[in-house]
Amino acid sequence: MPGLIPHGVPVVAPPAAPAEAPVVAHDAADESATHPWMRAVGRLGLVSYGGVHLLIAVLVVRIALGGPARADKQGALGAVASTGPGLGLLWVIVAGLVALVIWQLAEAVFGHRGTPTRQRLLRTAVNLGEAGIFAALAWTAGKTAASGGVTGPGSPEAGVLFALPGGRWIVALLGLGGLVGAGVAAHRGVTAGFLHELDLRGAGLRRSTLVTRIGRAGWTALGATYSVVGVLLLVAAWRFDPEQPVGLDAGLKALGAQPFGQVLLVVLALGLGLFGAYCLFDARYRKA
Repeated sequence: MPGLIPHGVPVVAPPAAPAEAPVVAHDAADESATHPWMRAVGRLGLVSYGGVHLLIAVLVVRIALGGPARADKQGALGAVASTGPGLGLLWVIVAGLVALVIWQLAEAVFGHRGTPTRQRLLRTAVNLGEAGIFAALAWTAGKTAASGGVTGPGSPEAGVLFALPGGRWIVALLGLGGLVGAGVAAHRGVTAGFLHELDLRGAGLRRSTLVTRIGRAGWTALGATYSVVGVLLLVAAWRFDPEQPVGLDAGLKALGAQPFGQVLLVVLALGLGLFGAYCLFDARYRKA
């Protein structure tokens, strides 16, 4: 009662009830999507993926200088297998890439909660696309390791696809798909969309700027490189040429035979090398 409160004594209001904590269930779901050991092995997969592209960059330079080389992922894996401990390293690469596939699938299912629907769908599509790419490379690395380091024949000739029912349309669709994938990669480079996957807090301004610049150049070069494969597939479908080589190695060698082709190959090799370096940063700063 007011009359019982002595004059000059401040009235202390009762403490307010604590505010209800926000719901963070999606954070727990994200944390439980993959185990820490799988994330660690997945980061090893990113390192392996970057190393493969660094090797491809070296092989492209060898082609530009006129040396015999096979500038594709099988060629890079074969180069790894040719070293002393290469077969053991190949199996480590396979394990890392498989974990990386599982990590990306878990991100597609459990990740990106709380983001707008459009962005979530786009990032989920990116996760699924990367999972497919990593799975294909894991399969190739596994076959190379299981064969004792012997790389099989290169990418199948267009004739194998033409022999299938509707083969010409399959080749054309693969070419369009390759161009779309190359465009997505180039778009990620130009817009720096890859930064959504990284956590650069604590990296510092200089390191963050370096990662951004390397990522821009690397992703753009990756898109330019793989657009060559898409073009070759479309050319094969248009000409109905079963003998048309359609792999990355064939595309780069065809590019090198053009005027100023050696210069273009060196530029692409530099870009692929930067993409390989970006993958190493990706392994360090990829959001868990």
